[in-house]
Amino acid sequence: MSNKEDILKRYRANVREKFDMPDLSDIKAITYANPLVQFIKMTESVGGHVIEVKEEQDINQLVKEMYPDAKEFASNLPEITIATRNPDTVGRARDLNGTDVGIIRGKFGVAENACVWVPQTMKEKAVMFISENLVILLPKSQIVNNMHEAYKRIEFDETYDGYGVFISGPSKTADIAQVLVMGAQAARSATILLLPE
Repeated sequence: MSNKEDILKRYRANVREKFDMPDLSDIKAITYANPLVQFIKMTESVGGHVIEVKEEQDINQLVKEMYPDAKEFASNLPEITIATRNPDTVGRARDLNGTDVGIIRGKFGVAENACVWVPQTMKEKAVMFISENLVILLPKSQIVNNMHEAYKRIEFDETYDGYGVFISGPSKTADIAQVLVMGAQAARSATILLLPE
């Protein structure tokens, strides 16, 4: 049993009053005429960047051009040949400290809020948060309208204890003096590379 299941089991054992789940079938969630266009617009509004990759473009060359001063690239994706660190082979999560660019794969994006679902498919998920800059590879055809559609599509890789996260743009906060600070807790920049069909 995973840690998550163990914790949930303990919670369930201490529930005193139970309530039926509400019927969500009548919810009319927002939809868009063109979810891809909305996803791009929302990504840019939350501080992220979107690049539509052409069929003939080399992703490795594109990433190097985007971050010409970067020295440390972290990825476990087979098509990423510029990686100097692999989150599957490092000894500890902190060995990824100092990563200039982390390159990961998203499963699908959400037009409503520019979130990208990223299940953990690497030993050390810290690469998603410790990298100075984050690049997410996302198939252009995998954009849903809203979070209702998104939750129905979530799948976990049980190899990694069923962990996944929605990422939307770079890390940001406006807690201090209500001044927006990018890269406060995680990546300073987030770029979505939309891959061709």
